[in-house]
Amino acid sequence: MRLGINLGYWGAGMDADNLAVAQEADRLGYDVCWAAEAYGSDAPTVLAWVAAQTERIDVGSAIMQIPARQPAMTAMTAATLDSLTKGRFRLGLGVSGPQVSEGWYGVKFDKPLARTREYVEIVRKAMSRERLSYEGEHWTLPLPDGPGKPIKLTVHPEREHIPLYIAAIGPKNLEQTGEIADGALLIFPDAEHLEATALTHIRAGREKAGLTMEGFDVCPTVPLALGEDVNALADMFRPYTALYVGGMGSRKQNFYNQLAQRMGYEKEAAEIQDKYLAGDKTGAAAAVPHQLIDSTALLGPVARIADGMRAYAEAGVTTLTLAPAGFTLDERIAALRAGTEAMELAGLA
Repeated sequence: MRLGINLGYWGAGMDADNLAVAQEADRLGYDVCWAAEAYGSDAPTVLAWVAAQTERIDVGSAIMQIPARQPAMTAMTAATLDSLTKGRFRLGLGVSGPQVSEGWYGVKFDKPLARTREYVEIVRKAMSRERLSYEGEHWTLPLPDGPGKPIKLTVHPEREHIPLYIAAIGPKNLEQTGEIADGALLIFPDAEHLEATALTHIRAGREKAGLTMEGFDVCPTVPLALGEDVNALADMFRPYTALYVGGMGSRKQNFYNQLAQRMGYEKEAAEIQDKYLAGDKTGAAAAVPHQLIDSTALLGPVARIADGMRAYAEAGVTTLTLAPAGFTLDERIAALRAGTEAMELAGLA
């Protein structure tokens, strides 16, 4: 199992600290550094900035949002970043959610699976430097009866195949991800439930494509907090968990809430959502079960973190992406170093 880090969103007042964390992860031998985007900082700009100031760590988008860009533009960006970084770029894609897709980008959130499949096919075709023509339900290239003609990407990526990941939560999306992608970006992973909530669906997709799990990257993001008081550490993540389970999406379309339900928290997920959507964010955070946080994060001293890492490796995780928590840069760096120490203690390094 390899280690990665997730810097989350840029522009939250910790940009210099985030760069320092990325540079320390590079020095410690972490495999990949991911950056996110929603409706603030964009991922490609951050990744270019980080890549220019690191030496060997891969940089990846987790995620570049599908409604934000035409697929050919994403192929251009991926090829450019791969060229600039000398082959250190990983392309993570996702459909985002209905509120962002329709409210921010003005793109209807319909048929996300079919849209993702077409998008990936066009991106792959463009990055292969074929002349780009495509006829699908959502995209037709070139447009018919017009002046457009099939065009070939002029940038030469460093590699023939840039690793492509998809952020997936629901069973159908996970299955399609296994079929068409090189890796899956997961969130709120519980090692005990990972097979039922994710891997069984990914494996079905791989089998549909005539593939095995060999070479497929199972890549969840896991918060990490170092300390002795596990309860206090878990409380740090209550607002974060409540935001996703309670407020990400509408009442009917909240993929994180549905995931919590599949993990056995049906009643609790409903309560968190009711309170969050009613404006009671404090009450929603208080309603998050301790076990939900503890089972989807790495909390405590190094030995306990090592036990959690071992459980993830045994469950089938191939790249464990850490989000090192702390109120200061020193605390985040200490958490990052604890990650490598725990990997060695667990016998996974």
